Amino acid sequence: MRQSFNRIAEVKGELNLPGDKSISHRAVMFACLAGGISEIHNLSASEDVKSTINCFRQLGCSFSGTDKTLIVEGKGFKKFTRPQNELDAGNSGTTARLLTGILSAQDFTSTIIGDESLSKRPMERITEPLTKMGAVIETSETGTLPLRIFPSSGLNAIEYVLPVPSAQVKSAVLLAGLHLDEETKVIETVPSRNHTENMLNLKVNREGNGTVIYASSANYPLPQNYFVPSDISSAAFFIVLALLTGASELILKNILLNETRSGILEVLRKMGGKISVENIRESNKEKYGDIIVKNSQLENVKIPGNIIPNIIDEIPVLSLAGLFAGGKFEIRNCKELRYKESDRIKALCENYKRLGVDVAEFDDGFELSGEPSVAKPVFDSFGDHRIAMTFAIASLLLEEGGEVENFECVKISNPGFLEQLKRVAR
Repeated sequence: MRQSFNRIAEVKGELNLPGDKSISHRAVMFACLAGGISEIHNLSASEDVKSTINCFRQLGCSFSGTDKTLIVEGKGFKKFTRPQNELDAGNSGTTARLLTGILSAQDFTSTIIGDESLSKRPMERITEPLTKMGAVIETSETGTLPLRIFPSSGLNAIEYVLPVPSAQVKSAVLLAGLHLDEETKVIETVPSRNHTENMLNLKVNREGNGTVIYASSANYPLPQNYFVPSDISSAAFFIVLALLTGASELILKNILLNETRSGILEVLRKMGGKISVENIRESNKEKYGDIIVKNSQLENVKIPGNIIPNIIDEIPVLSLAGLFAGGKFEIRNCKELRYKESDRIKALCENYKRLGVDVAEFDDGFELSGEPSVAKPVFDSFGDHRIAMTFAIASLLLEEGGEVENFECVKISNPGFLEQLKRVAR
């Protein structure tokens, strides 16, 4: 589907966005691990989270409720039923990787598959530590999906130093560790998303130059109620649009403010963005609040390497803010972008060339400068939801608008994106 967008004059009003995707995945998984009834409020409506639900339905869990409240009947400790078919993670790396950690501790054989995009993403980064724990896992010849997970003769707790900052790898090991009496330790030298630690109330210590996270059967989840704050990654598109559009003022309600996810706010503020936060609260150790954004004159700043894991999903739309800011935009140390739903470095550079700006592509990042010079460009989403939404926002800022090919992929994270735009873009 090719989606057309026209230039807008301002962004005004208030938005309630869907629940955070990362927290939604975990709320579903932890509710399914628990034995009994849990409720999840403000769950993400994304296709990725639906993939997680469908996988756990095949493992014997029951789901009911409304769009606003999901009721989950979990199975309890090692009581999942053997799936009759392959477990399809769709486009969701979180589903595939975290589920592998859980299934490594079960007493049956299972297979995880995914769509074409997910089937190209590296899985050895999780199978390597899980195998050290005693898990028995087969990958494809190239270390990708499908994953076949066999019953283990016995898992062992390990101490594992993350070679790269990855919340998915960290969580896969910790979730396997929930099934052992002895403590599993994961050590990270660069912080990554800490939703698993927060929601399971895991012990976390600063030791030397790193952080040590501990998990054991003492942390196995119990039935409870979850409130999922609204997704800051989805909010980032509207924040950038409001910053760059004349006379705009936008309120985004109940947005996740987790310190491992809010780096986008820090960078945009340093660029001169008028962004404030009010009404801060907490649920399941996750902070959230209302973000107020006003139109601002932005100037590019140096983006330090240590913040990259914190902003990795927001780099596409951050680069758009950088294009329209004063000075040259440059970002490095983000090679991980090449292993997302698309090679996002390549996808971004290709689309910015279509816009007629100067682009320099590096192995671990890219550089942008110059003014857009192409009238009504046609962008390619490359089947990647964040690329699609980034260039939808770009099109809204151009004199003659623009178009995005294969726009339907936005449903992977935010199927209501177009309706949300209609509410606030004028």
